[in-house]
Amino acid sequence: MLTLAPVCDADAPIARVNPVAKLAAVAAVSTTALVAADWLTPLLLLAVLAAAIPFSGIRIRALARHLAWLWLAAGTVVVVNALFAAEQTGRTLLAFGPVEISSGALLDGTAIGLRVCVAATAGVLGFATTDPTDLADALTQQLKAPARFTLGALAALRLLPLLGAEWQQITTARRARGLEAGWNPLRRARLFASTMFTLLVGAIRRAGRLAAAMDARGFDSEIPRTHARTQRMAAGDWALTALAVAVCAGAVAASVAYGTFTVFL
Repeated sequence: MLTLAPVCDADAPIARVNPVAKLAAVAAVSTTALVAADWLTPLLLLAVLAAAIPFSGIRIRALARHLAWLWLAAGTVVVVNALFAAEQTGRTLLAFGPVEISSGALLDGTAIGLRVCVAATAGVLGFATTDPTDLADALTQQLKAPARFTLGALAALRLLPLLGAEWQQITTARRARGLEAGWNPLRRARLFASTMFTLLVGAIRRAGRLAAAMDARGFDSEIPRTHARTQRMAAGDWALTALAVAVCAGAVAASVAYGTFTVFL
């Protein structure tokens, strides 16, 4: 059965926290990591996120599967920024023809990669421990988000697993017809673009039918809606938000004391 259920233990401490509190904690950590341009601040935040994994109830294998491509993208960011830095400063670490990597460029690229890792890890920890229905209830009750927007976002989240299943069906059907790329990178790229376009067309058509069906069932009415499940901000929810802010402040203070903190402009 295709669902978007959390990949964690429902009784884990972080899984029981109000979704709005987790959203605020993720926003605080990600914003701090993106604003700080040094390497120490995101490194400290990443260490705290690693320490929080046992309290999330997420299985390590599932977490690694969710983070694999994001961390690979972060590594690519490090390499690209180290190779194509506007200015190579510090000691030269690698010089091979026109390719040159210095310690300053590598450190700057590492700082950017760590920021991407922090934002990706915080987002996965936050959303992988949150049920989409609970998130929609919390957004409408705590943040007073418009019901039309929230219900539309919830429906989109519920349909996300269908995209993966449909991608697999399209690729399997094309493979059965002999449309395989093999080891040809150009053919592989062209086949990927064609499959992506087919998936996009199907997603747009499904979204149109879903929007018409939701309007026909009265989701667009201006009548105030009731909630089957009440979401409240408990003391533990406020404590998690305060802890996230305190951790961000502590990481910035440690970077300032170490003399590495700079603001990204």
